[in-house]
Formats: sequence, structure tokens, C-alpha cells
Amino acid sequence: MSMSRRFAAELFGTFWLVFGGCGSAVLAAAFPELGIGFAGVALAFGLTVVTMAYAVGHISGGHFNPAITLGLWAGGRFPVRDVIPYMVAQVVGGILAGAVLYAIASGKVGFDATASGFASNGYGEHSPGGYSLYASAVAELVLTAFFLIVVHGATDARAPAGFGPLAIGLCLTLIHLICIPVTNTSVNPARSTGVALFQGTWALHQLWLFWLVPLVGGIVGGLIYRYLLEDRSPVVLR
Repeated sequence: MSMSRRFAAELFGTFWLVFGGCGSAVLAAAFPELGIGFAGVALAFGLTVVTMAYAVGHISGGHFNPAITLGLWAGGRFPVRDVIPYMVAQVVGGILAGAVLYAIASGKVGFDATASGFASNGYGEHSPGGYSLYASAVAELVLTAFFLIVVHGATDARAPAGFGPLAIGLCLTLIHLICIPVTNTSVNPARSTGVALFQGTWALHQLWLFWLVPLVGGIVGGLIYRYLLEDRSPVVLR
């Protein structure tokens, strides 16, 4: 596929992930009577990955996340020359999703993106559960690293064909179930950036953590799979 098509696929895929996942938090979860709690938000993030991985994954590989792109490079699965173009596409998709979500949410009387948090990621006083910077960094690092291990394993040539998106989507759902109380769950710098720009205050000040730690976690996960788990013996077709 040409880079322009892969760029578009990553942009649209990341847009859908941020719009669907953060949209469920900003719009649906605002109405407790609907029964959409953080478990529903976690499921929404998982579903966005599954649907777009099947829809456009065959075009770009379905990263939708700078940490995954960098982790796949560290794991020897992705060329370094394509890392920056993919990351740019993902961030643009995340920002566009944040803009559309902001336009919709602003149609409700009394909506305030700054006061509501706008599904942004945070630590300390801006952590949903009041978790410290240290605890938030550990959670994001470990969960991103394991996410990359799952991504590598589920897309390995020896893995069951066609089930990769399901495994990855379920993993992302579990990650959100664990980490929403801690940081509101990033593990994806494009997702964090897309909403932080519209929250506009503390989310931008804390955004550095949700770039640095997921990228490091992605590299760690990619290296673990590459050097400790990957079977490099030839695949025998039967």
C-alpha cells in the first residue's frame, strides 16, 4: 500500500478510537441512568480497536497508537522510516476526533470541557482515584508494555489467523478496566493529545507523562517479545 493510503488508514482508525472511546466517557457516561460506567467506557475502547482493525488493518497494520508503532519498530516488525509518518497520522486523527467530540458536547447547555476534564488523562489531583505521579507512571508503563506483548503475539505468524484484532481489543478493554481509576487510561499518546488540547489547562500540563511513559512502555514490550518470546525458527506450512 502507498504511504498516503496507510496514512489515511491510521488517521481514520485513530479518529474512531478516540471518538468512540472518549465519546463514551464524555457523552454517554454523563448520564448514570443509562448504566454506562467505567466498564462501559473500557468496552467502548476495546470495540473501537476491533472494528477498525478489521476495517483498515489490512491497509496500514492497524496501529492507531504511537506507542504501538514505536513498539513494533523495537520488536523488529516495522521500518524506522515509517515511524514518524504513522505517528503524525495518529496524532492528527486524535485531534480531529477531539474537535468533533468537542463540537457535539458543546451542544449541551452548561457543558464545560475544562471543568469536566473532557476524558483527559491525569495524575495526582487529576487522577480519578487520586493516584500519585509515581503510581500513574508505573501503571502506564506496565500496561503499555504488556499491550505490546499481546500485539506482537496476536499478530505473530504462528498465532491463529484472523483473531488478532479480537485479542488486542480484549486486552485494551482489560487495560482500561485496570487503569481508568488511576489515570483515566492513556497507553496511547494520540488519545491523550486529542482531548487534552480541548481541556486546555491541567491536561496539557500533564500531557508529557502520557507521551513519555507509553512510548517507553511500547519499546520495552517490543524488546521483551523480540528477545525473550519470539520464536525465530522457520514456519513450516502443513
